[in-house]
Amino acid sequence: MTKKKKNSSLNIADKNFKKLSIQVSLNGLSFCVADTVSQKLLISDRVDFSEEKNPMFVKDELQKLFQKHDIENMQFDEVIAVHRNTLFGLVPKSLFNQNHLNEYLKFNTKVLANDVLAYDEVENHELVNVYVPYTNVNNYIYELFGEFDYMHNGTVLLQSLLNNQTQNQETTCFAHVYKNQLDITVLNQRKLLLYNSFKYNTKEDFAYYLLFVLEQLELDPKTVNVKLFGEIEEDDEIYQLCYKYIQNISIFEPSSSQLLKLGETSTSRIDFTLINTI
Repeated sequence: MTKKKKNSSLNIADKNFKKLSIQVSLNGLSFCVADTVSQKLLISDRVDFSEEKNPMFVKDELQKLFQKHDIENMQFDEVIAVHRNTLFGLVPKSLFNQNHLNEYLKFNTKVLANDVLAYDEVENHELVNVYVPYTNVNNYIYELFGEFDYMHNGTVLLQSLLNNQTQNQETTCFAHVYKNQLDITVLNQRKLLLYNSFKYNTKEDFAYYLLFVLEQLELDPKTVNVKLFGEIEEDDEIYQLCYKYIQNISIFEPSSSQLLKLGETSTSRIDFTLINTI
């Protein structure tokens, strides 16, 4: 059984101000424990898989990761799980009906008969993200901690980017790079022009999807601002290839990572979406 936790009933005196954030994908896992008062990371770790696995394998690996750090025996005021996959669809809130979740996904996503669908509201932007969570992972987390929040990585990504674009007057293409997955968000000020996710295996795949999106939106690669972030640096082969075709390309450094008082801990191994759940 899985539930979404809406409001904490803990008395302030009973709080320990610790939050557990977990990111789950078929390519890997990561988590962090943060002190919500000081915004300091207390524990973080990550496991990358050599190839895409199945949800049962992922759940077993998450259990091993939790046991390694004794997470199963800890107490948290908040627990949130972020599901990263390409099994989603955005729906205008005005057209959304929670009784028809399958209808929103069946034409562009492979939905199995036993899949449980979920949805998130993209706060302040009249959008609903319908997606397929990893139910067995949710069940495991629920068994450990009771009610908790879960959402799709696209929801976290969109909310963070949309809410931080108030001063940007130009159309900007943000490309979030994660292992074999490319999330592209195109914004004009705080208006969403496109959000989509692609699986890629080579640098040529990556460049193709990025240029294809620009072409579909009739954005000129010579003038549009393209910002790459996540697992990408200027000396990476992917960046160098894209730079040949896109003139105004750069590495984007999200300001959220500056909010963490890390001490000995580095954010280099912590994903953007995970940081933005703290």
